[in-house]
Amino acid sequence: MTATIQPHNERPAKVWSSGGAAYDEISRQIASALDHCVRRVAPQPGERILDLATGTGWTARLIARHGAQVTGVDIAADLIAAAQAQAGGPSYEVGDAENLRFDDGAFDGIASTFGVMFASRPEAVAGELARVCRPGGRIALVVWKDDSNLAKMFGVMRPYMPPPPDPAPPSPFAWGNRARATELLGDAFDLTFEEGVTVYHDRDGRAAWEVFLEGYGPTKMLAGALESDHRRALEADFIAFHDGFKAPLGISMPREYLLIHGRRR
Repeated sequence: MTATIQPHNERPAKVWSSGGAAYDEISRQIASALDHCVRRVAPQPGERILDLATGTGWTARLIARHGAQVTGVDIAADLIAAAQAQAGGPSYEVGDAENLRFDDGAFDGIASTFGVMFASRPEAVAGELARVCRPGGRIALVVWKDDSNLAKMFGVMRPYMPPPPDPAPPSPFAWGNRARATELLGDAFDLTFEEGVTVYHDRDGRAAWEVFLEGYGPTKMLAGALESDHRRALEADFIAFHDGFKAPLGISMPREYLLIHGRRR
């Protein structure tokens, strides 16, 4: 099967792919939120469940433990390769969340854990979620809130990023606003919201930098594109930000998120 990635998504695919198998450590940091999402999508034995923007498959593997037939889809080929290398039941494929290959109503449930919020065209993703979810089926998405510490981490990186195009693309963190989520999904789904916090524990800010530099595509690609002076400045700012969450045994950063649950009308 040949995946079709739309031209405007080819660069994002490369960015996220760059984390490779090391992205699994990023998922470990947020494991409690991934479990929250799986419990709310409530997979049942034999159901067809889509894990959209699956990354290295952490959420898909959790869903498979419930006996569901899981398909994990991601735009990033190297993340999919890492997922396929893991033992377990899900099937995985490269695909574009804005243009899925599946039939209408193909899935009983759809999960996405901090994934579809980063798609380039939110309305297209929302339309695909509605199209491939059967009537009476459900979705569960966890997304970073627009005032979360994860959003603030992107704020640390933003001064080092190239200027955005004009007009600028929508912020991925807008998904974490209930009004925006309702605007995107409310016509097709009956929505319920829950808020949550997942805490990232590590040794210190430098340890966090090393994890993100290796496994988190946006940080890795940004650092790799900078000249040495700017890269060192980004590193210092990133470390200082994380060191602002010092705890007795290291750093403990709360990361606030919104869970969006929808029942397809």
